[in-house]
Amino acid sequence: MNEEIIDNINKRLDEAIERGRQMVDEDELAERIEELTQQAKFMIRRHPLKSVAAGLFAGYIIGKIFSSDE
Repeated sequence: MNEEIIDNINKRLDEAIERGRQMVDEDELAERIEELTQQAKFMIRRHPLKSVAAGLFAGYIIGKIFSSDE
């Protein structure tokens, strides 16, 4: 019985590792991340003041959420 459980766990771990490898190896993922990075850089360069304001606003909101006294 215990060997069956261990074999089942090993099988599931092997499957999870293989799925993880496939996700990392996919060129689409790397290309999509690069594309999003380039788009973000373009928008920041095109609208620097709005980017800084958005960053400050987001930081303020996140700070308020995590420093709640409740």
